[in-house]
Amino acid sequence: MEKRSPSTFEDLEVYQLAREFRKAIYRIAKRLPDIEKFGLASQVRRAAVSLTNNIAEGHGRYHYLDQIKFTLQSRGSLEELIDDLNVCADEGYLPIEEIGSRKEQGWRLRQVIDGYIRYLRDQKNAAGSSSAREISPVYGDVEFEDDSRFSI
Repeated sequence: MEKRSPSTFEDLEVYQLAREFRKAIYRIAKRLPDIEKFGLASQVRRAAVSLTNNIAEGHGRYHYLDQIKFTLQSRGSLEELIDDLNVCADEGYLPIEEIGSRKEQGWRLRQVIDGYIRYLRDQKNAAGSSSAREISPVYGDVEFEDDSRFSI
C-alpha cells in the first residue's frame, strides 16, 4: 500500500508533537508568578502559539520554500521557549526536574522539526521545482503551477 501525504496540518506528526509541547508550556505559563503575568508569561504564550501556527501556515503554502521558511520560524519559536525555560530555572519559578523534562521534550521536538525540514527539502529537490504537489481529498492529485517570479 502506498503511503499518502498528510492531507491537513493536523495529520503531521511534527504538528501533533508541537501541539503537545505548546499545551505543556501553556500549563507552565499559568503557574508563573503574578509579577510575570504581562512579561514572561505573555511572551511564553506568544512563542508557544507561534510554534504551532507556523507549522500550520507553512503547510498551507504550496511552494516548498515557503513551507520551509515557516517551519524554520517554528523552530526559532521552539528555541525561544527553551530559553524561556532557562529563565524559569534561573529565577526559581519551577522545580528543576520539571524544567529538565520540558527541555528534553523541546529538544526531541527540535529533532522532529529538523527531520520535517529535511523531508520538505528532499520533496523540493525530487519535484524539480519550488511548487508542491498535493493530494487533495476532493480533487485528487493536484500540481500547482509555479507562479513564483524568482527561480532557485
